[in-house]
Amino acid sequence: MKLRFSVAVAAATLVFASSARGQTNSTTPAAPPAQSANWPTMDGTVTLPDFRFGTGETLPELKLHYLTLGTPHRNASGHVDNAILLLHGTGGNGHSLLNPLFSNELFGPGQLLDITKYFLILPDDIGHGQSSKPSDGLHARFPAYDYDDMVRSQRMMLEEMKIDHLRLILGTSMGCMESFVWGETYPNFMDALAPFACLPVQIAGRNRMMRYMAIEAIKQDPAWLDGEYKTQPSQGLRTANEMLMVMGSSPLQMQKQAPTRDAAEKYVDQYLARTMAATDANNMIFYLNASRNYDPSPHLEKIAAPVLWINSADDYINPPELGIAEKMIKRIPNARFILIPISDATRGHGTHTVAAVWKDYLSEFLKATEPKR
Repeated sequence: MKLRFSVAVAAATLVFASSARGQTNSTTPAAPPAQSANWPTMDGTVTLPDFRFGTGETLPELKLHYLTLGTPHRNASGHVDNAILLLHGTGGNGHSLLNPLFSNELFGPGQLLDITKYFLILPDDIGHGQSSKPSDGLHARFPAYDYDDMVRSQRMMLEEMKIDHLRLILGTSMGCMESFVWGETYPNFMDALAPFACLPVQIAGRNRMMRYMAIEAIKQDPAWLDGEYKTQPSQGLRTANEMLMVMGSSPLQMQKQAPTRDAAEKYVDQYLARTMAATDANNMIFYLNASRNYDPSPHLEKIAAPVLWINSADDYINPPELGIAEKMIKRIPNARFILIPISDATRGHGTHTVAAVWKDYLSEFLKATEPKR
C-alpha cells in the first residue's frame, strides 16, 4: 500500500517517572537501565562463513546472535508473513529493546507488536552482545565493520532463518540509521520502516567530533598499547564514557534527577562505575567508528516502503535546529516525519525507547501499511 505521509510535529503529553535507557547512536545509559521484562525469548545463532566486509577484510566465521519472540507464520505460499526486525543502538544488544519502557508497551496481548501475532527478531549487531566483536580475541585487528556490513549480515541471517520478507523494520538510534540503509539497499524486503532517533545524512559536525574525541581519548591513553592492553585503558575510557553521557543526556530529566551539586556528582560517579565495568575499549572504538561512512542521503529516493520517522526535540545527537530532517523528508517518496516536542515525557535521545510517547503514531502507521491479503 502506497501512502504519502507529511512532516508533522507531535504533541507529547504523557508523563513518566522512570528514565529511558539511552541505548543510542553513541552512548550508554545516563540513568540506571530498567530491568528487562521477563519475556519468553528464544536464543539463536547464525554463523556466516568467510564473511567479507566492505573494507575487503574477511572473517572465517562471523557469528550473529539473536533473540526471538513469538512464532513465525507461513502463508499459503510458504513464506513467513509476520516477521518484525527490531534493531538496537550503538553499544546495546538484542536485550536492549526488552526494556519495559519499550517491551511492556508493545509486546503484550492486543498490543501493537503482540508476540502472539508477530514473530519478533532482535539481533546483536556485529561488534555487540554475543555476536563477533573485537574483544573476542582479534582486538584492534578485528575487521573495521560499518553499517552496510551490519545490514548485509542481518539480511544473510534472515536468509538462514528462511525469512525473505519483513512486515516491519523498527530501528532505534544506530538501528534507525540501519533502517535507512535497509530501505535503500533492499527496498522490497519490508512492508514498512520505522526509524527512530537519527538523521539520514553523513555523521559530521558535533556528532562526529564527539565520536572522534571519544575514540582518540582511548587511543591516546598510554595503557591502550595499540589495542593489546593488559587492563582496560581506564583514563581514556573514562573520558570517552563522560562524553557519551553528555551526548545521550536530557537536560530536563538530568536536572530533575540531580537537582543539587551533591546529587549531580553522585549521579556521574554511579554512571561511570556502571559503564566502566561494562565497556571494552576496543569494542567501543569499533562501534563508534562504524558510522564513519554512513550517508544514505544520495539515494533516499530509492526507498520504496512507507516510512515513519520520529525524532525528539531534546535529542542532543540529532538536534532539530539543524533543519536536516525537514529537507530530507521531501526526498523520501512515502514518508512521514514527526518531531516530538520536549516535555516531561521525553528523554532526550533515549525517547526512542519510551514507546508510550510515540506508540499512537506507530499504531496509525501499522494500520495504514497493513498488506492486502
